[in-house]
Amino acid sequence: TFWQEAWRRIRTNKAAYFSLILLIAYGLLAIFAPMFSHYGFDQQDAYSMSKGISAAHWLGTDSLGRDLWVRVWMGARVSLTIGLLAALLNTVIGTVLGGFCGYYGGKFDVIYGIPSLIVCILVMVVLGSGVKSLIIAMVIVGWTGTCRFTRGEVYRLKEQDFVLAARVMGESAFTIIVREIIPNIMGLLITNLTMAI
Repeated sequence: TFWQEAWRRIRTNKAAYFSLILLIAYGLLAIFAPMFSHYGFDQQDAYSMSKGISAAHWLGTDSLGRDLWVRVWMGARVSLTIGLLAALLNTVIGTVLGGFCGYYGGKFDVIYGIPSLIVCILVMVVLGSGVKSLIIAMVIVGWTGTCRFTRGEVYRLKEQDFVLAARVMGESAFTIIVREIIPNIMGLLITNLTMAI
């Protein structure tokens, strides 16, 4: 099927496959490491302040006696939430727009000249601080890289025989992009998504 073919391509792309496994392992540790620990992320121990690595504290403790192993993985939860949501939204928006940019050429090209850091800061000033504001700011400026990447790949593939055959069969541009072109770049998109996260 369509997605089986995409999965087969991801498995054959070693970088994409390794990145996917690494991301899954990182996510599982962020979810389960604090759950199975004997310590809370804000639990203080006056007798274990600034201790090094030990059997009780795998990464040691901070100056307040809090377990660093648990705190690292609790921080990873926040980082992964921001990274996953922003990167997924960037990938979806960038892939859709980049697909049409590459397929239709100059009609839908995107301007990339605005510095992303300035836009991020402006969005954060307008919306205030917090995780939601950060995700929105990252989505507003982050999709352009995926769009540019997808545009190049679609532009490269749109004259291939399988795309021409789909055109002859009367398939719409949307169907050709979604069913014929995107599965062929899925491995590269997964690698790009992992790097973005």
